[in-house]
Amino acid sequence: MLVEPHIAPLTSYVESLRRQEPETEFQYFDPLDGGVEADMLFLLEKPGPMTSPTGKKVGSGFISRNNDDPTAENVFHFMRSAGIERKRVVLWNVIPGWNSTIKYNAAEIRRGVQEVLHLLPLLSKLRTVVLVGGPARRAHPLLQTARPDLLIHTSAHPSARCFQFNPEQWREIPKLWEAAARV
Repeated sequence: MLVEPHIAPLTSYVESLRRQEPETEFQYFDPLDGGVEADMLFLLEKPGPMTSPTGKKVGSGFISRNNDDPTAENVFHFMRSAGIERKRVVLWNVIPGWNSTIKYNAAEIRRGVQEVLHLLPLLSKLRTVVLVGGPARRAHPLLQTARPDLLIHTSAHPSARCFQFNPEQWREIPKLWEAAARV
């Protein structure tokens, strides 16, 4: 499915990232989502261990709501609760690569925010961006400058960690996503 027309340009994009940084794992975009036809980009924080096909627990190799981890499961359910069709969405991370740790630093976020600029031209139907979590929100000024036509929304991250520290904010996620989808 990685060569289907709606996903092939994103597959090429990922492969170019892999050539640029061979020491980092860059996962594929989920071909079950909208790919370049999507009008919504959900920009999360960083790929997790269950995206890695070479980790201790073998993951999928995709940024996907179907991954076998609690955050992906929450994304799946929150999207469904918000009434957002898969074909409208492309999922990605502001820090696009997995480097065997969930930790990240300011330099990774800065590089990732800049990298988003290379992704945007591939998403010609993009109208809405949802910045999911604190690191993703750092992309807001750059997105606003690069594409002032985009509607930019923010939400908490759908991780168990967010639920643990701020359950009220976590419970609001589906409502925020639904509002973003209505525009």
